[in-house]
Amino acid sequence: MHSPRLRGRYLHILVFFAGVIARFVLWELVLRRIGLRATADRTRTARITREATRFRALAVRMGGVMIKVGQFLSSRLDVLPREVTETLADLQDEVPAEDFEDIRALAETDLGAPLTALLASVDPVPLAAASLGQVHRARLHHPHEGFDGVVLKVQRPGIAAIVDTDLAALRRVGTWLMRYRPIRAHADVGALLREFSTILYQEIDYAHEADNAELFRANLADDPRVLVPRVVRSLSAGRVLTLEDVSAIKLSDHAAITAAGISRTEVAERLVAVYLKQIFEDGFVHADPHPGNLFVTAVPAQPREPGTAEEGDPGEPEAPPTWRLTFVDFGMMARVPDSVRASLRELVVGVGTRDSSRVVKAYQMLDMLLPGADLEAIERAEAQVFDRYWGLSMNELRNIDPQEVREFAHQYRDLLLDLPFQVPQNLIYLVRTVSILSGICTGLDPHVNLWEQVSPYARRLVEEETSSGAAHWIDQIGDALMTVLALPGQTSRVLARAEGRGIAVRDEQAGRAIRSVSRSVDRLSGSVLAAGLVIAGSVLVAAERVGGGVAMMVVAAVTVLGGLMGGGRR
Repeated sequence: MHSPRLRGRYLHILVFFAGVIARFVLWELVLRRIGLRATADRTRTARITREATRFRALAVRMGGVMIKVGQFLSSRLDVLPREVTETLADLQDEVPAEDFEDIRALAETDLGAPLTALLASVDPVPLAAASLGQVHRARLHHPHEGFDGVVLKVQRPGIAAIVDTDLAALRRVGTWLMRYRPIRAHADVGALLREFSTILYQEIDYAHEADNAELFRANLADDPRVLVPRVVRSLSAGRVLTLEDVSAIKLSDHAAITAAGISRTEVAERLVAVYLKQIFEDGFVHADPHPGNLFVTAVPAQPREPGTAEEGDPGEPEAPPTWRLTFVDFGMMARVPDSVRASLRELVVGVGTRDSSRVVKAYQMLDMLLPGADLEAIERAEAQVFDRYWGLSMNELRNIDPQEVREFAHQYRDLLLDLPFQVPQNLIYLVRTVSILSGICTGLDPHVNLWEQVSPYARRLVEEETSSGAAHWIDQIGDALMTVLALPGQTSRVLARAEGRGIAVRDEQAGRAIRSVSRSVDRLSGSVLAAGLVIAGSVLVAAERVGGGVAMMVVAAVTVLGGLMGGGRR
């Protein structure tokens, strides 16, 4: 931070956040204590919107890490007011581009040759300008693995020093925040910033991103529904990355998706299915799924080959148009260790069986509870949530009587005021990813129903949990699950699965039990995401001011789940 420009940048960030903190203290602490609580409550939305507007101006003006923070907030359609998300939304695309000559000079330095010698052409107008780098379309002199259209991703000159400066400023702000006891009691801000720093430095290492892209492509190579660009290694280095050009319809361009004849509901369903595979099977997750990094690629319809028409088809018509879900930008990836997946499995089964003690055990396994947390109180609260809200549709959850929430908050006021949750570092980016997906799916189709998309993963987790077969499964969940089973039409499929595994239904009672389990598939499948997203709920709880956000414990996970499962407010 030796240059006057970087020192000025550092001070500017500190002054901005000092102002935010000062205004928070004035309105939420001082004025409330002198009898102006009603005024503070009445003006909160307008004040938050003004803060978002100020932050947006700062982020656009300064770029760097500030843009990354704004992108995250702009994607929280499921939990933030519309005014805030709309204020920050165009941070996705409104980053000023670097001068092309500066980009050219950096690329030639890293690649060791003039771009004219390496590429047939490079468009000087950027295809996209992001906070850490920008992308230009280019063409190879000769096709590489069947393609010659590429994108050249080049780091912004001097961005490493800017990242150093921004993170230093945020660390100082973090020390200020840690002086506020409710924050200090529920989050290690320094540790969170260290984790954030690690991810950012990985993002500006394009050799690391190339490795990520190749691993991600390998993981999804067998899925024809997904397109991942290929890396041109000979034209990639630490600050330059050359990839196959796969740009298409942005996932946020809803009108273009519809105009292409593609169902937005199907796009949302496919997005969730692909992410479930990443989380539960691959353990390697694309952790920056904002709309600028996700596309829908239409694939022209191909005539059927003679003799390939399915039985009952009238003739041999052309196959319906197909499309592929396309990913770009592999700088931010989250790894889900086996230990975390085992803990999530425990949480899934606990929620699926309405076993509050097992849910609390999963919280402990995930290191989500602070030392000294009242486990019995948490267990009682979880049981009450199950009793009150289990099985409700997303429309019903959105329309819960506020008085009912207030009654719950009053009943468990001591627990809510204590807020005994913390955010494990190894879950931060997974939670962030799920939160962004929630907003994207809500935008694609607010009414999409994704229960059936999740059910194969729920079944798989249950099978792993109860590997000895259906009899063990019935003994394990007992009457608790039997009371929540409600899905007509699944019986025959589940029984067919049981028969295929050689499981005999030997008596009438066991037969009724298995049929009852089969009817639970849809309800239980939703629990997979609910279980994972309850972690996001705890993040929201910890972020709320204790005096004004106690009811969030009840509805936080429900709110996030609502966005992902089609229950968005917008």
